[in-house]
Amino acid sequence: MWWISEQKASGKVLFDLVCSHMNLIEGDYFGLEFQNQQKMMVWLDHIKPIIKQLRRPKHTILRFSVKFFPPDHAQLLEELTRYLFALQIKQDLFCGRLTCNDTSAALMVSYIIQSEIGDFEESQCRSHLLNNNYIPDQMPLIDKIMEFHSKNIGQTPAESDCHLLEVARRLEMYGIRLHPAKDREGTKLSLTVAHTGVLVFQGHTKINAFNWSKVRKLSFKRKRFLIKLRPDLNSSYQDTLEFLMPSRDCCKVFWKICVEYHAFFRLFEEPKPKPKPVLFSRGSSFRFSGRTQKQVIEYVKESEFKKIPFESCLTLSCIVFSSHYGHLWLRAGVVSNSPHLSASSGHSHGMVNGQKLLDLCSHSPDGRLPSPLTSPLLNDACSVRTDDEDEVRRKRFPTDRAYFIAKELLTTERTYVKDLEVVTSFQSAVGQDEATPDSLKDAIFSTFEPLHKFHTGFLREVEQRLALWEGRSNAHIKGDYQRIGDVLLKNLQGLKPLTANLSKQSEILLELEKACKASRRLEGLCRDFELQKVCYIPLNVFILRPLHRLIHYKQILERLCKHYPATHVDFRDCRAALADVSEVVDQLQGSLIKMENLQKLLELKKDLIGVDNLVVPGREFIRLGCLSKLSGKGLQQRMFFLFDDVILYTSRGMTATNQFKVHGQLPLHGMTVSAVVSQKNTGRWSGCHHSLVEMDKWMEDVKMAIEMAKTSNGPSSELLTSSLTDNKCPEDSSVEAESEDDMTAPHVSLEKPTPHRGNTMVHVCWHRNTSVSMVDFSIAVENQLSGNLLRKFKNSNGWQKLWVVFTNFSLFFYKSHQDDYPLASLPLLGYSVTVPSESENIHKDYVFKLHFKSHVYYFRSESEYTFERWMEVIRSATVPSSRARGLNGKETHA
Repeated sequence: MWWISEQKASGKVLFDLVCSHMNLIEGDYFGLEFQNQQKMMVWLDHIKPIIKQLRRPKHTILRFSVKFFPPDHAQLLEELTRYLFALQIKQDLFCGRLTCNDTSAALMVSYIIQSEIGDFEESQCRSHLLNNNYIPDQMPLIDKIMEFHSKNIGQTPAESDCHLLEVARRLEMYGIRLHPAKDREGTKLSLTVAHTGVLVFQGHTKINAFNWSKVRKLSFKRKRFLIKLRPDLNSSYQDTLEFLMPSRDCCKVFWKICVEYHAFFRLFEEPKPKPKPVLFSRGSSFRFSGRTQKQVIEYVKESEFKKIPFESCLTLSCIVFSSHYGHLWLRAGVVSNSPHLSASSGHSHGMVNGQKLLDLCSHSPDGRLPSPLTSPLLNDACSVRTDDEDEVRRKRFPTDRAYFIAKELLTTERTYVKDLEVVTSFQSAVGQDEATPDSLKDAIFSTFEPLHKFHTGFLREVEQRLALWEGRSNAHIKGDYQRIGDVLLKNLQGLKPLTANLSKQSEILLELEKACKASRRLEGLCRDFELQKVCYIPLNVFILRPLHRLIHYKQILERLCKHYPATHVDFRDCRAALADVSEVVDQLQGSLIKMENLQKLLELKKDLIGVDNLVVPGREFIRLGCLSKLSGKGLQQRMFFLFDDVILYTSRGMTATNQFKVHGQLPLHGMTVSAVVSQKNTGRWSGCHHSLVEMDKWMEDVKMAIEMAKTSNGPSSELLTSSLTDNKCPEDSSVEAESEDDMTAPHVSLEKPTPHRGNTMVHVCWHRNTSVSMVDFSIAVENQLSGNLLRKFKNSNGWQKLWVVFTNFSLFFYKSHQDDYPLASLPLLGYSVTVPSESENIHKDYVFKLHFKSHVYYFRSESEYTFERWMEVIRSATVPSSRARGLNGKETHA
């Protein structure tokens, strides 16, 4: 058996083997639990040898369970992880641990059976519920369950799992494991721990909560569990709270869980081990081992294109599943090749979350295993298109360049309508809250609701026209439908009345900012909304989308007019539509520039700590980027922000919000610039630039900004907050987490966290050692594209069909255009785009290559026109701004 040869192996070795065999990347949310000699359920310690924890390993059952429950399932980035969480919810429902009212219970069961048996059919559903129990005392709720199930039609198993988790996470008992205790008066209570802190329950009702920010020390002495609070004059609590637990072992087990929960959700990285004492030690040496939640999320995002496909049926030889009860368990040393799955389950043999499973023992013709490089979230058995299908498509569908230009209108309009839905969803989310001013509600509603309604109809017309153009529908209808100008002309004339308010969008941005300043509740609502997956770029960018879309219509019409001869039936309509949209764009161009600058200032404000009054009239953003600052300590990596009146330099602090801390400012008035930029009375700083191109960009922009500062009557350059003295930021406070008699436990931060923003352009520039200017941002909004592409990794054989959206200097990947949010993304700053060389053996047409250091991806488009367009827009994100405007269509794909 495995443990005979690996008796000294740590618990982490076994746990990593389990995660590896399951292809589970986010395994840090889970653990292996077992019943110890005292008959208590405990977690397998990752640091200790297994043999010291399992006294009778042949007779010990290790159960694979969720250990850490995050507040929002959206923080789980992998579909497999969400599926396993759904199994845990099923188990907790079945055993009665997850208590709730009848309505919530019935709703959750409806999602479970939607996942297992599919769409509602009355007789099948009733029979299934009579033969399978999901909750205690299920019979009285069967009719209510069936009613809910009938409303779930069309949901995939993966979608049902997400809905199940959404309901579960809102329940008070979600992720709760109660540990019996008593207070000083002998009242029976239960203690538990969650991501927020330590909770106190009486029965199944929460009666108290001690947030991590209030807790200074957690410790235990014999049977007593002690919570030492931070001093609070407004609180009636004593400094130290004491609870009596059944035994010292119970006390220690709960203390360990608290230590791990705090470390996982609150720390930025795994705590370092304490130095071993020379002679003897007192107290527990236990510490959290593993990645924190922050590290897990960053790791998954960084390895987005290296993930193993979610296609294995999870038949790990020693893992047993029960889909009815949602429970997985692992028996140490017992080998079983038969997964106990329900034959009626949608997750049963051959299927996981609606996806076909691969036989991991089957090999490709050349004897190799299937490539493990396909992203599980993007993998789809129907997504690979063969060469034969390509040939059939070329013969069936039009190949005229005008058709592909019209198709670009269709694909980008699909993305635009989805973006409008994000804003209308935001309007619905904050519109119900009293903290939102009526004027703001009215402004958002009156602008975006009519736009969404109009463009939904416009999209429908474009889809119908393209279907006729391709000959896919209504083939019996006679007429010349291989044109798009008439559809554009009609709709752009209908859109004119709705563009009247677009020049006032800066008022929406400012009023939203003002309302968030006045209400912390509204600020929290906006922040939470922006952290949702559907809000894949900053919210303010969505608000400016209608202005940008008019520019896109103009570009599409310019390409059509350039392509058509003057005698073409579609030319006249296209030229008239171009005149209409050009008139509107020219009128709004001045306000668009101001609004883009305002939007960028508002976005940067969220990324910076230690500045006041960044968003003031007259201030213009010019460039941001990563440079090395020369100081007495040598060269130090810093993030620089150049405005028309001041330069800020910052560092990326290990803060809960992932923001950049401002260290100092350099007013531009009176500054000179050369190979070394200096300013009197403030010392010297120099950029250790990573390339001559980067140096040229900074030198050019700094010189321009200095000239602007000479003649400007703009804003004051005093930006630093009063609390930021000596160019240093306040240090985070700390908390003690100590065991019984252990006074040397490591100090860890327990300050209240705020959801991090680790994927903004500032962070990308920091990690890629590059910079971006306002000119680059302006070019980027003009270069947006959507459509299907085939993707291939460097060492894989197959091509994967994806829906790809290019915006905000990034590629966003979806399974199809109908998905509400991207499943992966690839920031392009620092990447190069070329065509493959002969030695790369890519024998396909219209292929371009993206590469950055060792990362290489190939993409195939369907025509010469779409190939040129993808190369053109991607070049706009990878070529320096001084050259980007000079590129023409021919240069972009040379």
